[in-house]
Amino acid sequence: MTATAPAPSPARAARATAYLPRLALVLAALLASLFTAASPASAHAALTASDPKDGAVVATAPAQVTLSFSEQVAMGDDSIRVMDPQGKRVDTGELRDMCSGSTVRYGTALHSGLPNGTYTVAWQAVSADSHPVSGAFTFSVGAPSATSVSLPDRQAGGGPVGVVYDIARYAAYAGFTVLVGGAAFILLCWRRGSAERPLQKLVVRGWVTLTAATLAMLVLRTPYTGSGKFADVFDLDGLQAVLETKTGASFVSRLLLLGAAALFIAVLFGAYARRQKTSLEAVDGAGDGTGAEAEAEAADEAEKETSDLAFGLAIGGTVVAGGIAATWALAEHASTGIQPGIAMPVDILHLLAVAAWLGGLVALLVALHKVPDIEREAVQRFSKVAFISVLVLTVTGVYQSWRQLGSWSALTGTSYGRLLIIKVSLVAVLVAIAYLSRKWTGRLGEVRSTEDAEAGATGEEPAEVLAGADVSRETSTGSGSGSDAGADADPRRAAQLARQRAAREKAREKQVRDADPGRAGLRRSVLAEAGVAVVLLAVTTVLTSTEPGRAAQLETNRSTAGPAVPNRAVKITLPFDTGGQNGKGAVRLELDPGRVGANTLHLWADGEDGKPLDLPEIKIAFTLPAKEIGPLPVAPDRDAPGHWSASGVQLPLAGEWRIDVTVRTSDIDQTTVQKNVKIG
Repeated sequence: MTATAPAPSPARAARATAYLPRLALVLAALLASLFTAASPASAHAALTASDPKDGAVVATAPAQVTLSFSEQVAMGDDSIRVMDPQGKRVDTGELRDMCSGSTVRYGTALHSGLPNGTYTVAWQAVSADSHPVSGAFTFSVGAPSATSVSLPDRQAGGGPVGVVYDIARYAAYAGFTVLVGGAAFILLCWRRGSAERPLQKLVVRGWVTLTAATLAMLVLRTPYTGSGKFADVFDLDGLQAVLETKTGASFVSRLLLLGAAALFIAVLFGAYARRQKTSLEAVDGAGDGTGAEAEAEAADEAEKETSDLAFGLAIGGTVVAGGIAATWALAEHASTGIQPGIAMPVDILHLLAVAAWLGGLVALLVALHKVPDIEREAVQRFSKVAFISVLVLTVTGVYQSWRQLGSWSALTGTSYGRLLIIKVSLVAVLVAIAYLSRKWTGRLGEVRSTEDAEAGATGEEPAEVLAGADVSRETSTGSGSGSDAGADADPRRAAQLARQRAAREKAREKQVRDADPGRAGLRRSVLAEAGVAVVLLAVTTVLTSTEPGRAAQLETNRSTAGPAVPNRAVKITLPFDTGGQNGKGAVRLELDPGRVGANTLHLWADGEDGKPLDLPEIKIAFTLPAKEIGPLPVAPDRDAPGHWSASGVQLPLAGEWRIDVTVRTSDIDQTTVQKNVKIG
């Protein structure tokens, strides 16, 4: 006989058809997160300029060293160190805040009379998004020389301290996800789960993990952003300095909110669990046909009180969860760059959606494995919560990508972009597995209802009820038997019987659990979801500590940018008219090689007749308005009638420079002419 597959029922076909538009919407939004055009945004601070420039050779020792950044940074007196070729510090150790408007610039003064040679500048700072940044470069006075100073290879936030700190960050995100997601699963999907021991343990462990990780990051913050030595966790002055920063304030706020979360957990698993149990018992008593009208009213009253308490817990839990999520949003990427007023609430929603989906998924997995009689309605409610969470994640994720990527090329050309592609791919895989879980959920409902209908038609109880009754009868019979009565006098025998009863109960629970193929399939698909979710959470954590695409490309462009102009001398001609006798003519200027660093300047003055004009005085000044540098005066030497020159003319940065030439043809006749040139 050939087996024929049963045709799908109209109800199942309708459900599958209803799911397809939702799945298409989710996938379309996920693809949009990859192909949405992005505009520049700022996050990790990047060093955009320095004076002297990296590798520059200056004629005389500068009075100070200045550093310019792409965004606000936190620096201390020891954040910029300048060392001579022998490794001796030559800076004064006093930080100069030279920030003005949108320009972020810090500097440190140097001691006077520095000899020629190569000097090393090492710096470290903390970005506005709480991540440490550091670097080093060299410049030379007079000419390059040998130096005993090696550029540091350890980046800020690296080493063993960085590893431990990163582990704490992973643990904090995981703890938050389990804490918030587990509590949301109980209140939104399965209120009876508040009295189930496995779920109680899960949520409490999430709270403990988040609290311990936050404390670890707080005490490790000083060595993480500074020396990199574990011994500095006992530096009380450093801890006080951390508490005065935005990151330290976020840690303290999180710990205070975790205190409120502890109270929430106590009420959820204490008073609420008891009321939920009482309400269920009252409803069962009123529905068995043996109670009076008073029992029905009492059941309604108990159910109303339970619902009121659940509503209060939901409001309070949302406020506490949102506050904890805000401690990340206020201290990391969302608080910097463009539109922080929009980005921070969006980031809070993103974190809450992650917790509701992935944390609820973990809670469902625990319930399916540890509580065999979880109702199918609870699974269906979680399916709806997960779908809404995915929509919120998609919308907020698209916006975050728009802020942080910076350009199309950053999607594949930076670590942040590549991690984002991996994250979106994992989300797509997770959505696909979740779709399979939805199918198993629908099949679970059909199988369960079929079994119940068949049991009702034959006058029998469903398999799970019978199994539970068998366990109850066996337990009650065993406890009253003579062997158990005799075992009371023998503690070893009593313990052995208790273990046997526990083993039988566990075996029966497993038998009931595995007897339902829909439930077994759902368990497998949810387990697969949880496995992908763990990887997704790890990638997300790495993403939050990775330099966003815009900032990474800014540094790449700065380090690989070629000359702004061809490598040839700058030659310009400037006509002038001082208004006096023989006051008209032209100045021919040549700047060789016309690049950043040392240049040789030549000037020729010609009269109206084209012959050399020997001027009483001529002065030059260079200004870079975009960087607020200058005017840098140059006093050329007279080489011959109508010809002046100057060597070692230093131009520290590339850009559009303005050259001002002041010409004096008599004691009272003078004029200044100017022209902009591009210096590479």
